Amino acid sequence: MSISSLIDHTMLKADATTETIKRFCSEAKDYHFCSVCVNTTHVPLVHQELSGSDVLTCCVVGFPLGAMATPAKAFEAKQAVADGADEIDMVINVGALKDKNYKLVKEDIAAVVEASKPAIVKVIIETCLLSDEEKVKACELSVEAGAHFVKTSTGFSTGGATVDDVKLMKNTVKNKAKVKASGGIRTPEFAKELIEAGADRIGAGNGIVLL
Repeated sequence: MSISSLIDHTMLKADATTETIKRFCSEAKDYHFCSVCVNTTHVPLVHQELSGSDVLTCCVVGFPLGAMATPAKAFEAKQAVADGADEIDMVINVGALKDKNYKLVKEDIAAVVEASKPAIVKVIIETCLLSDEEKVKACELSVEAGAHFVKTSTGFSTGGATVDDVKLMKNTVKNKAKVKASGGIRTPEFAKELIEAGADRIGAGNGIVLL
């Protein structure tokens, strides 16, 4: 079975040019990836390039730190959906989670979920910065706030996806949400391990290599 339909073909580098984004869209159509995931400035272009295909437009919000004000995060999400985004990958407020300010964390996610309707929202919990207890809490708050996915990593911090984290996240959300693994996924073997551990989606900067 091909895993192409599970891959978010991802280009989030600061120096990504128009030509680079167009190439990622072309590759996504050729290989039948699930989506192309970009920063919000590129959403109109991706939406246009993918028009008429079954590839979704995905973008990140509050990326990569998640530490901006909730209204700003929600506004970015709402604008992205207006520009054509089908899926929003938002970063949680990691510091608030560590402060055990669960009200802020949940309200932050819920505001983005509301602003993003009818788009799918994936919540990046940045597992490399969290204890297992914090990972579980982040997943629980994401589900309570109405998110559709929990996601391991931005790929811009100190670590990426691990099999153990995917298993822990899957066990926590059960059938209430899906799990996306991202960050450091560079071989077909590792992608397969993550899928077997429970990942419903794979985020990768070079999805073609994973095939």
